[in-house]
Amino acid sequence: MIVAGFGFRTGATLAALQDALALAGGPVGVTHLATLTSKTEGLAPLGLALGLPVIAVEPEALRGIATPTRSDRVAAIFGTGSVAEGVALVVAGTGARLRAARAVSADGKATAAIAESAG
Repeated sequence: MIVAGFGFRTGATLAALQDALALAGGPVGVTHLATLTSKTEGLAPLGLALGLPVIAVEPEALRGIATPTRSDRVAAIFGTGSVAEGVALVVAGTGARLRAARAVSADGKATAAIAESAG
């Protein structure tokens, strides 16, 4: 399983989500998209465009997930350094690894990170 995880501001456009994904390594090989349960509606257009399922992650699942990127604001709210990295790792499963640290869209409204399952 290869999961593209997303964090984004309310009102982030499809173009911003596409840009973040492209900067994170692109959609080739990605099998699932993931974000917080409160953001699935905002990620749905990208899922439709790519023909990929969107997986909702409860915020509590992010607590304690170690990420290479750290936002103090995100850490205070969610207990992890990056929503995009955290949701990608959670959905990819135990032992998953990130391909790289999260990437930020040019407009700063979306972040994406890609994680691969261990096996």
